[in-house]
Amino acid sequence: MAIKVYKPTTPSRRAMTGYSFEEITKDTPERSLIVIRKAHAGRNNVGRVTVRHQGGGSRQYIRIIDFKRDKREIPARVAAIEYDPNRTARLALLTYADGEKRYIIAPVGLKVNDTVVAGAAAEVRPGNSLPIANIPVGTLVHNIELKEGKGGQLVRSAGTSAQLLAKEGDFAQIRMPSGEVRLVPQKCYATIGQVGNTDHSNIKLGKAGRKRHMGIKPSVRGTAMSPRDHPHGGGEGRQPVGMPGPKSPWGKPTRGYRTRRNKRTDQYIVRRRNAGNR
Repeated sequence: MAIKVYKPTTPSRRAMTGYSFEEITKDTPERSLIVIRKAHAGRNNVGRVTVRHQGGGSRQYIRIIDFKRDKREIPARVAAIEYDPNRTARLALLTYADGEKRYIIAPVGLKVNDTVVAGAAAEVRPGNSLPIANIPVGTLVHNIELKEGKGGQLVRSAGTSAQLLAKEGDFAQIRMPSGEVRLVPQKCYATIGQVGNTDHSNIKLGKAGRKRHMGIKPSVRGTAMSPRDHPHGGGEGRQPVGMPGPKSPWGKPTRGYRTRRNKRTDQYIVRRRNAGNR
């Protein structure tokens, strides 16, 4: 995928880059695989804002994606590569031998008319889904299950991949994109290859309006607020934080403060991504 550079006709255009979309082969989504996405603007079921800085944006449809890959040992042809407004990765539209259509996340190297299959006997090729027990050590994988049959939960963003490091007993060691090494049951399925759209991290939005189109509203710095609105606020002129560590608007430590509280899954983490900060 190439990055498109705009002519500097305005100050915002000067720094703006976008997708060339040269890998996209179909403009409209498959109607049988979309549902309406209802906007909530960060509000919960009683109307209170629980996630700040959300609202507006372009209307989008949710694409129903097959993360489970539970149609086993049936070959599927890649009918199209499509854009998904809800995620950074591209989608591959599969047409199975029995006529059923499904979406999967498109890995690097997957093209139209390629054949993919899910199952224990599948080849180790990009787009094929296999149990981790059948994948060779050192292979790059994505869309990794944590619980057998639940569907892929890990490594689904554009350009990401995890590496299978070792197998021992019922578990395998997988290095995540963050550097964390985690134990995953060997019965769980994973998809071969690296997630496509690898240049996503190099895109520059260029102006605030593109962020608003994505449904993200502006955020205000805590130091620009009053002391009643934020712990960092107040004072004459610009002031440092003035307290032990930066705080959230509600007085909780932030920016590097460890918030993980899940003792049940601690046993599955072999090496943390922030190994030096324990």
